This record gives sequence, C-alpha cells and structure tokens, in this order.
Amino acid sequence: MSNVDLKTIKFSVLDLVPITQGHTQQKAMQNALNLAQHVEALGYTRYWISEHHNMDSLVSSATVILLGYVAQGTSSIRVGSGGIMLPNHAPLVVAEQFGTLDTLYPGRIDLGLGRAPGTDQRTAMALRRDRQESVQDFPNNIQELQAYFTNEDLGEPVRAIPGEGLEIPIYLLGSSTFSADLAAKKGLPYAFASHFAPAQLFDALHIYNNTFQPSTTNSKPYSMACINVIAAETDDDAQELATSLFQLALGIITNVRRPLQPPVKSMNGVWNEQQQAMIMNMLHYTFIGSKATIEKEISEFVAKTQVQELIVVSHIYDHEARKKSYEILSDVFKS
Repeated sequence: MSNVDLKTIKFSVLDLVPITQGHTQQKAMQNALNLAQHVEALGYTRYWISEHHNMDSLVSSATVILLGYVAQGTSSIRVGSGGIMLPNHAPLVVAEQFGTLDTLYPGRIDLGLGRAPGTDQRTAMALRRDRQESVQDFPNNIQELQAYFTNEDLGEPVRAIPGEGLEIPIYLLGSSTFSADLAAKKGLPYAFASHFAPAQLFDALHIYNNTFQPSTTNSKPYSMACINVIAAETDDDAQELATSLFQLALGIITNVRRPLQPPVKSMNGVWNEQQQAMIMNMLHYTFIGSKATIEKEISEFVAKTQVQELIVVSHIYDHEARKKSYEILSDVFKS
C-alpha cells in the first residue's frame, strides 16, 4: 500500500453523457443530472462534460446547454467542460457562453479547453467550415479568449458581454507533450487524458511540472489525470460491469459505434486477441474492482504521477450501478 493520503487529492467526474442500449437520448441527459446530484452529495469537487459530435453512443454535442442543465439542478459542485474543443468555436462565442453560465451560477463554472475536434474529420469540417488550423491557432485562440474575460478591453470594439471581468478558471486538456508544454508556458492547470491515451502521461507531466511559468491566475503547477474506474462490491462484479466499457472501446477501434451495451459474462468470443491487446493498452489506466482493490491501485497511481486531482469516468451500463461505483470510490477518498 502506498503512503499517499488520498484525502489530500481532489476527486472529480467526467461525463461523456452516454446513451445506453434500449434507452433514449433524453434518458441519457436525465441520468447526467441525476449522477451530478449524486456525486455532489458524495463530496466530489467538479462535474465535467466533454464535447463530442456525430456519435451514436454520446449526446454531449451541445455541451454548454448540458452544463446549464446540470448547474441548474445542483447547488455546490463545480460544473464545467472537459472540454470545449476550441478549434470548433470562435473564442468570442465561448467567452459569451461561459460568461453567461458564470453569471447565472457564479463561482461554480470551469472552462476546460481541448484542441482535438471531438469527432471524425468530415464532421470537423462541417463544424469548422473552411477554416484550416495551423499550429499557432490554438495558442492564439486561448490568448484571445483570455482577453475577453479581462477588464482591459473596455475600449475595444468587440467585447464579451457577459464574460468581461469574470474570473472563470481555464484548464488546458490534452493527451500529448504539446498540450503539456503549452499549459506550462501559459501558467494554466493541466488535465491529461490518460483514460484513453496513456502513452505520454509521464513525459507530459514531467514537461508541465518542470517548465511551468507562473501566471496572474496560477502561481504553481496544478496537474490532473483522467482515469477509468469501475467499482463494485466484489472484484468479480466489477470485472463483469467493465465489459460494457470494453465493448465501447471495441466499437471505437472497429469503427462500429453503438450505444453503451449491457455487460456480458465474458469477453471471450466478443473480441479477438489482437483487439484485446489494443484495448487493454488504450485503457491502461483503468481501475476495476472492489474498494480495497481500487484503493490500492489508485494510491499507487497517485504516488507515481504526483497529480493533485483525479477526474474519473465510469462507463457502466446500469445507472444505479454507475452511481454505486462513484459511491464506493468516495469511500476511498474519505477513508
């Protein structure tokens, strides 16, 4: 057992708002609000929703609208994007949208930003129209977005109203050393997508922590890692629940997208050895088991990474089992 005290680590939730087989899109959204209310009561720090488009399995495309829906139905948990894919949007629009959210729900809104399209290339073209992204566009767009939130543009012809003067924390999300370097240069908190892209986790954290430049909003680095957690009363129960996640991952690598499938007793015959190897590599930072099992493994992960916060995503078919998983995990960071 690691000597890490998990009570010193913040725990948060990432929701992709999955559609489950046999249920409606509306039900997926209702489940998101219900889960947010549940984890708020359990003491989680924040509830983030990610932007994805053109996916049969997810309904998080209108991310800002869902954030408002969740914020209205909760009272204390921070609500934010994990993240808004900035190349899909004009920085002014993002500033206005999050300025509106923060005006309605002051002090509770986070703005996490990503560079990926959150979809396939054809859909990205439909979102971005004729814009061709260069390597400098993302850093420049972040700078423009930050400017809209300051009070320094009062004399500018274009202003974000609401948005101007609001202290909405910005987080940079990524799965590579590029994003780590950028977050360090801009003095922003950094969240690594280790739940599906584990390869560069330690290189990215090393770059971020060792090259961080203090900013007006952040005097020191703040690192976060996203992980998959499937918790249940027993290891065997958790392993069975995890087969829904494995089926989702199989759909990603085979490009057969479906709503989240019910668990199966065994993945034998569902995937082949090559697919299994690819999926287990992609989901390397997935913690499956009882409270004792995940506590040990998560403690080791935090000790190795030295992150200040864990953002947890749990692809579990049954909504009550999903809520129970977060409940078991909350016992880990409270005990």
